Amino acid sequence: MEAQEIVYCRGHPRVLGSHLTTFEVTREEHLTENGNCIIGITADKGCSELSSVFKRVIVHDDAILVTRLLCGGVTAEVKSRGSSLFTLDHPTDMVWRRSSFVCGRTIGILSDHVAATLPKTLMANLVRGKEMIIILTAMRPG
Repeated sequence: MEAQEIVYCRGHPRVLGSHLTTFEVTREEHLTENGNCIIGITADKGCSELSSVFKRVIVHDDAILVTRLLCGGVTAEVKSRGSSLFTLDHPTDMVWRRSSFVCGRTIGILSDHVAATLPKTLMANLVRGKEMIIILTAMRPG
């Protein structure tokens, strides 16, 4: 079983990409220096707006999430897990976590990348405010 979502957002001059345990994309249009996990703003959807088909696939403990971040000719791939504890009800944010912590903003846990480990070339493009396309592919066996 597989489902896919595409999210559009852009970078911002204040993108720091230094957070050691998460990265985040938000619908918000502003970014402060405290948001060192935020890599994309003005997203066209938050967790609550993901399709019901996508949500049905990702809300299982055996689900795998492959996230492809495409920005300015650079592509990064992040592998994460889904969870039966996901609510995916936050209206503005999506957060990928290295830990297994879950809240309404969480879209991926046990992620193999966080803001601080994403490619520096990707982060440089985001600092320039370039557009980013995020391709989310949720999969589970059977």
